[in-house]
Amino acid sequence: MPTDRATVPRTDAPLRWPVEPAQGGWYTTAEHNAVRSVLAESDDWQVGWKSAGYVGAFEDAFAGFTGSRFAVAFNSGGTALEMLLHYLRLDPGDEVISCAVNFVGPLLAIISQGGKPILAEPEPNTLNLDPTDVERVLSRRTRAILVAHWNGAVADLRPFLDLAERNPNPIHGAPLVIVDAARACGGRTPTGARVGAEGWATMFSFESKKLMTTFGQGGMITTDDQALAEQLRRLRTYGGTEHWGTNQMMTKAQAAVGLVQLARLDEMNDARIARAHQRTRGLADVEELTLPPTLHDRQHVYYRHNLLVPESWAGEGRDELMNVLASEYGLGSIISDRPAYLFHRLISARTADQHCPRAEQLTGRLLCPYLHPRISVAEEEEITGAIARATARVARTRSTS
Repeated sequence: MPTDRATVPRTDAPLRWPVEPAQGGWYTTAEHNAVRSVLAESDDWQVGWKSAGYVGAFEDAFAGFTGSRFAVAFNSGGTALEMLLHYLRLDPGDEVISCAVNFVGPLLAIISQGGKPILAEPEPNTLNLDPTDVERVLSRRTRAILVAHWNGAVADLRPFLDLAERNPNPIHGAPLVIVDAARACGGRTPTGARVGAEGWATMFSFESKKLMTTFGQGGMITTDDQALAEQLRRLRTYGGTEHWGTNQMMTKAQAAVGLVQLARLDEMNDARIARAHQRTRGLADVEELTLPPTLHDRQHVYYRHNLLVPESWAGEGRDELMNVLASEYGLGSIISDRPAYLFHRLISARTADQHCPRAEQLTGRLLCPYLHPRISVAEEEEITGAIARATARVARTRSTS
């Protein structure tokens, strides 16, 4: 049964830096001007809020940015992923493999579209999906492998594409490699390609906390598959005259802001990467902490800066560190992301026979202190110093207990 344990230890102390930023990037005069222009134009009752022109321009720009043939916009990343899985027409018992360390959304999308989520372990280094463990759980019922670029650490898709080719589904052929890039927009893969250009299809989220945002919600699917792109466009607009569909369109204002945010994405990611690298350098001598890998050439865009405490601290010691950071330094942190079967009742019921001990052990050691690209160099020094001092205090406490 799922536990009721909170994912973020509670404190009554006011936080100078909250558990995570409310907005991942930032807006400038350009975004504000884009909204004013759309508002002024759309206030004309003969023009209104019909979004096709703006959404089409945003899709074209996004496809060009990622190097994909097609980009299809949605009102959120979650609905985009649901419609992508809907395209597969999953039969009962059809399996979709996903990492046990990830947000609940992809697992719920698999369940909602009639599939069976199959959980695999993360790599110890990046906590991305481990291809060796994927090979262990592959079966004749596997329809897709869902690979997340978890917390901005861009995964190498080649091992998953190779696994899919070597293990075809007897009815549908090679399992499809679906990419969850909700936390990695603007990153590059080990081949040098932009995230979104590799794999069968890639989902992006523009929710408020993501690397770029379109008024707090929004999503995109990129693909080179023309049939998929055409079907996704039908699905989001009531299916045309022949097919089932629903209304999941991105608005005109979202698309207008998205065009500006996309043009500024590299700038925002560069600032985020700079702060993350500063933190990594500042904590290099803290022997109790395992730091996130430094992947070069934009392979890591640091949606969060992951820290792992020693194995002996897992659970209780990690929570103590988070509470010291919050209560004494005003620094919030989050545990991202415990296996969903530990706390989500529906997912637990649908994966009752599955357990991923490595995922549980790693997330028992994990904390992600507040990080944002607009933190100044001086402020980041304060945060890094707080993490180092709090870790030293917990180490002393545990050595004498």
